[in-house]
Amino acid sequence: MKTKVIGIVIVIIGILMIAYNSFNFKTTEKVVDLGAIKITQEKNNPIQWSPILGVVLLIGGIVIIVSSRKSEL
Repeated sequence: MKTKVIGIVIVIIGILMIAYNSFNFKTTEKVVDLGAIKITQEKNNPIQWSPILGVVLLIGGIVIIVSSRKSEL
């Protein structure tokens, strides 16, 4: 039963990785810090991955689900 749940989770992650192949997060960095004068800058940090990785996870999850059904029989 646990392998079926793991397979379903992997399939969901694979679908999400196909749908959303990147995301950004912002960080704030100090540029100048001279006593009372403080200047900061927001910087975008993109993280990207290939949709092929999502397809691989999707197929792997399906294989896990199918193999867990065969072992139950």
